[in-house]
Amino acid sequence: MFQGRFIQSGLRKVLASRSALAYLALLLAVFAFLPGAAYAGSLLVAVIVLLGWREMRYVPRGVFLVACCGLVYAVLRDVSLIPDAAANVTRLAGLILAVMLLSIVLGRSRDLQRISVSLFGGKPLTRYLSLAFGTALVSIPLNFGSVAVVGSLVGERIRAGGDSPATRNATRAVLRGFGTAPSFSPLSISVVLTLTLLPGLPSGHLIAAALPFAVLMVFLGVIWREPEAADQPVIRDEPANIGSWLRFGGLIVAICTGVFVLSHAYGVSYAHAVTLSCLAVVIGARLLAWSRGENPPMASMDRVSNELAIVGGSAFIGAIISGVVLGEIQGSVSPPDWAWPLLAALVPWTFFVAGLSGINPIVIGTLIGGILGSIWPSEALLGLGVGMVTGWGITAFGTPFAANALIMERLTGYRARDASLRWSLALSFTGLAVASMLAASLTLLG
Repeated sequence: MFQGRFIQSGLRKVLASRSALAYLALLLAVFAFLPGAAYAGSLLVAVIVLLGWREMRYVPRGVFLVACCGLVYAVLRDVSLIPDAAANVTRLAGLILAVMLLSIVLGRSRDLQRISVSLFGGKPLTRYLSLAFGTALVSIPLNFGSVAVVGSLVGERIRAGGDSPATRNATRAVLRGFGTAPSFSPLSISVVLTLTLLPGLPSGHLIAAALPFAVLMVFLGVIWREPEAADQPVIRDEPANIGSWLRFGGLIVAICTGVFVLSHAYGVSYAHAVTLSCLAVVIGARLLAWSRGENPPMASMDRVSNELAIVGGSAFIGAIISGVVLGEIQGSVSPPDWAWPLLAALVPWTFFVAGLSGINPIVIGTLIGGILGSIWPSEALLGLGVGMVTGWGITAFGTPFAANALIMERLTGYRARDASLRWSLALSFTGLAVASMLAASLTLLG
């Protein structure tokens, strides 16, 4: 018995230390411009990953090991590759930690719960569009937390009334709504990683070009849903009032405004700008709680090893690949002009096929951005960037190995293969065709 208590005490200390290290890594990301902060931050990320190694999934482990191989290569062949790679790791690790903190803070909000409930109101078509657009909106600050929040309400309706076309359509709407966020959300890792690997691409141009595609995908999803009774009763407990929508919408606008002001007016890197904007909201929420005499517990960061391994490892790999390509093959690669639009058209399909194989979009985005981004014509970067974020989005809702599909499977009981792949395969192919034409056209016009 004493030995069991000793082991439990040791585990609690390890988890607590991992959470403290994660907060320290976030702090170093905020001050990454200071000498040595980027190296210390990337080292802390590696330590956190190693502390959580036993509970990590295979893909994050593989990404981390490949990043270690990249480090060995850089040490032996070109040490000058390491500074940029370490800076990428620290900045993107800080971003993912800040977004996770923001998600936890907003997840405690009553406004968010009421907004989620309100999305289930109206007739079938209205309900589908509300759920899809609402999930996309909530996904801007919450990322995967939006699937957990809205998806849990779908699960409650299944437990209360059983399986029905309405609940299956709601599941479609949540998955597809979340799948649009990687295309346009300023806080999405897809947008941030794309802009990090394609530094010459303006963030405003990328989002402006991808946003119409995201809206189109939501409306196209109306075609591929099941017919349901128009008069089916819908449970509505504590629906959101106009104040809830205004507060939540204003918060999103404030975060996005902060990102664009910091990145455009002050020259802060896009990933750093997102980190600072998210942290400003987190700190503001803490100060507001203290002013009300409340003291909510600090969010635990003891289980972030998977996310840090994928994001940090991919950032390191991308920087190494970009450096190698720039240094060794840039001058010798000169494909004909028609090849660039063709390559851009293939980018969304590459994301999707890799996603069907269980490969995380972050890994594919790192490889595509690291290799093609180094040799792509600077005037045509928008086509490559749009191909990356749209392909990422379709992969997020159309492949069964995506994290959001697995979350919905746990919440609703609908198999991920059915909810993401079988129910949305036609929509995915249509979206891929449109994304390919858009990426190719923007490349050609560039």
